[in-house]
Amino acid sequence: MEPILEIQGLSKSFELHNLGKHIRAVSDVDIALNEGEFVGITGKSGSGKSTILKCIYGTYRIQEGCIWYHSKKFGRLNLASASERQMLYLRKHEIGYVSQFLNVMPRTTARQLVTHAILEMNENEKLAEEETEKILSHFELAEELWDSYPTTFSGGEKLRLNIARAMVKKPRLLLLDEPTASLDHDSKLKVKQLIEQLMNEGTTMLGIFHDLEFMNNLCDREYNMQNGVFSM
Repeated sequence: MEPILEIQGLSKSFELHNLGKHIRAVSDVDIALNEGEFVGITGKSGSGKSTILKCIYGTYRIQEGCIWYHSKKFGRLNLASASERQMLYLRKHEIGYVSQFLNVMPRTTARQLVTHAILEMNENEKLAEEETEKILSHFELAEELWDSYPTTFSGGEKLRLNIARAMVKKPRLLLLDEPTASLDHDSKLKVKQLIEQLMNEGTTMLGIFHDLEFMNNLCDREYNMQNGVFSM
């Protein structure tokens, strides 16, 4: 079976022109994910873990290598050279991304944020409303906050909302960048439950975690990253 995601020889550097420095973030990374797998990446801060996810999602453009993604709409597509139109479609319909930070449009409530994510998947409004309330309840976001603006939320509430918005779409490929960083134990368990549910439904996941205990019995494989290079 062809992998849903295959990274070949990925390298990414940054030029700090004001300091006259050239920084190699990741070097010659190879990794393949089969459909339904959960692969974890560990490593110290600054080792290049998040750079890999941002290259897959198209936030960063790479200097060397290929990122082959098997899309339902486009077939086998090199994300490193995909058009902006293709990447926008994939972000809406196939590839999800959860980071520690929540970026939202002004004057958008928590409820509207999640409902909009579901409607992007061409679901009807009634189902979108039901699924929104279901997932906000799952993450124990207080009901009085549902129609409030996330700018007023605590860091933990913003993170739970960010996770809810990404997971409710049930993407084919889900990228997780430290999704449990500022969550308490109970909230981490809620995330774990949904990850397990998505895995059972066939979602493929690539995740970065500092909490190694969280990854126990969750990942099919784990890679450790040191100075931009993978080791098993």
